[in-house]
Order: sequence, then structure tokens, then C-alpha cells
Amino acid sequence: MRQELLSLPKGLAEEVSKNLVMVARLIDEDPEQAYAYSRIALRLASRVAAVREAAGFAAYATTKYSEALAEFRAAKRMTGSVELWPVMADCERGLGRPERALAMAGEPEVQKLDKAGQVEMRLVAAGARRDQGQLDAAIVTLQSPELASNTVQPWTARLRYAYADALLAAGREDEAREWFGKTLEADKDGATDASDRLAELDGVEFVDAAVDLPDDADLDVDDEDDEDDEGDAAEIAAAERASDVAEYYDEDDEEYEPLEQSAADADAEGSEKD
Repeated sequence: MRQELLSLPKGLAEEVSKNLVMVARLIDEDPEQAYAYSRIALRLASRVAAVREAAGFAAYATTKYSEALAEFRAAKRMTGSVELWPVMADCERGLGRPERALAMAGEPEVQKLDKAGQVEMRLVAAGARRDQGQLDAAIVTLQSPELASNTVQPWTARLRYAYADALLAAGREDEAREWFGKTLEADKDGATDASDRLAELDGVEFVDAAVDLPDDADLDVDDEDDEDDEGDAAEIAAAERASDVAEYYDEDDEEYEPLEQSAADADAEGSEKD
């Protein structure tokens, strides 16, 4: 990405880079805000492949699948890379076209993907089978050397989880329990809810641990402590207001008008003098 941004004027490159950083930072916790930043970057540098890709992922995170697919296709044309092929297929699923996703799973591009990309494509294809109500076919699609391997890879937990979920949907509860357990073994970062699914299968119910206090419970604290807290609060408030004045008002400015001292500030200053 850095190399691509070097093709832009320095000031523009910096501005685009800032927006792309915000997209990456917010896409999981606030996808709508990430999408907004991606649109800014797109307006500034639509001919940069990294920008089109980021815009695609931001749109994908907000379920704007048609827009995401268009951006991914643009990025693919610019770079010639097939690494976005699985997510493009998943966009087809999002648009209600699982048959297209399955068609993409059989294209030559899949053979050009690295191992992680091929596993991702397998997950998408299995999802497309489930979209079509073909549970047994989805289960077979997920059965692979990667699933059977005891070596834990970045994709292992997700692959095992998808397999367990498909087994459960097909009514194969005992096998599903086994594979949710295997998922949990591989899921060191807690990326899946395998532990919750296992608990549900075992009939474990989660109870709210909050304790209800009786209506007549004495929650009052010492009066002297209350007075100290009030005094501290007044001093903090006065300090914050003083800070606000210093930050937002310039005495050299012709329009500068100092804020009037509030009663709380006066009381705080009086306490300090005493």
C-alpha cells in the first residue's frame, strides 16, 4: 500500500493514508464510521488499488454487498491479484445469489489462491450450499485435509466451527459437540462462540449474577465523606472550566471575553484561601 500511495502528491498521500488508517482501526468496532472514512479516501484517490480494496471491505462490513463487490472487482482489475476472490464470492451470497458463489468456487482463480484463500473459498462454498438448503453437501464441502489436520493454523478454528455448525443443523448433535470441542481447542483468541454452543448442547443455563438489594438497604455513606466529595467535585469543576477558558479563548483576540466566574468557582477559590 505504501508503494501505491507514493504515486500521489505528498500532501494527498498523507491525507489518504490517515483515512485508511481510520478504516482499519474502526472496521470491527464501528463499521459505519469506517465506511465514512473509506468514502473520503475513495473521493481523494479512486485510482489507488489499496483505496478501492479498503472501500470494499468497509462496504462489506456494513452489508453493502453490491458496492463492496464493485470495489473488489476494481481492485482486482488494477492489481491482477486473485486474493479477493473468496470475499467477492461471499458478496454474491450476500446479494442472494449462492449459485454464483458456487460457480466462482469452481473457477481457475481458486487454484491460484494461497492455502488461507483456498480454505476461505471452501467456507464460502459451504455457506452457499447451506443457503440452498443443501446441508449434506455443505458438510462434504468442509471435509478436507485442513479440517482433519491436527496442526492449528489461523483458519483452523473457523473451519472447525463451520463444520460443527453444519453438523448441528443436520441433526448430528454428538458429532457437532465433538467438533465444537475441537474448535475450542484451536480458538485461543476467542474468535468464535464455541464455548457457548457447547454449553447450550450440554444444557447449561447462564444466570444473571446481579444481586437485588432490599428496598430498605442503607446505602448512605458518611456525611463528612459526602462533604469532602462535594468540595473535591467543586474544585475539579472549577479547574476544568479554567482549562476550557485557557484553551478556547485568547486574550490577544479582539473578541476575547473572559467567562464570568460561577458561584462554584468562587466557593472553590474561597476554600483554597481559607
